[in-house]
Amino acid sequence: MSDQHSPIRSFGRLKSRPIKPRQAALLETLLPKVRVPPGPVESQGLMPAARETWLEIGFGGGEHMAAQADLHPDVLVLGAEPFHNGVASALRHLDERGLANVRLHDGDVRDLTGRLADASLARIFILFPDPWPKSRHHKRRLVQEGAVAEFARLLAPGGRLRFASDWAHYVDWSLQRIAANPAFRWTAENADDWRTPPADHITTRYEEKRLGDCAPVFLDFVRN
Repeated sequence: MSDQHSPIRSFGRLKSRPIKPRQAALLETLLPKVRVPPGPVESQGLMPAARETWLEIGFGGGEHMAAQADLHPDVLVLGAEPFHNGVASALRHLDERGLANVRLHDGDVRDLTGRLADASLARIFILFPDPWPKSRHHKRRLVQEGAVAEFARLLAPGGRLRFASDWAHYVDWSLQRIAANPAFRWTAENADDWRTPPADHITTRYEEKRLGDCAPVFLDFVRN
């Protein structure tokens, strides 16, 4: 399948270490309450008073997603993550903060985005996704031309897309593909705009581990 037509797809492990008892209990009790229901996804049905709807693709342990939802209680925050342990961790954050404005999709993000209407999102976050550094695995990267086209469909005019990574090649790869789509405008005006975390960014424990080959880079785009 060519890069241009590659859909959004989640790759990687679905489960690793044993899940702690408290988180396992939340998978049984809380997840069914906050899981995005089947069928077309409409904010009016999930959160009638929502000012906007945001999506985080691959929320990891859920720290950033939960913190943003806590800071913006009038925003419906959708999160997609196939990694079972990450979902369990996110549920703990939702439970501890008592958040009522988050809905989770515990699976491939394509199953969620395909049910979202055109121009239904105000923000999309893709933060430190799996870089798939080996050349033969680049086709597994989330950011492909087809995925960028889907982001453009989902974002309303003036909506924002943020990509962050600490792998230099993935940063260059993503910048080329997103900037090549005329629906997006890169907001950076100088080097500090991508080297310095945005004012509204929430640093996570994963980010602090610095597992990549460069300092974190933040690419912000606006939907034309």
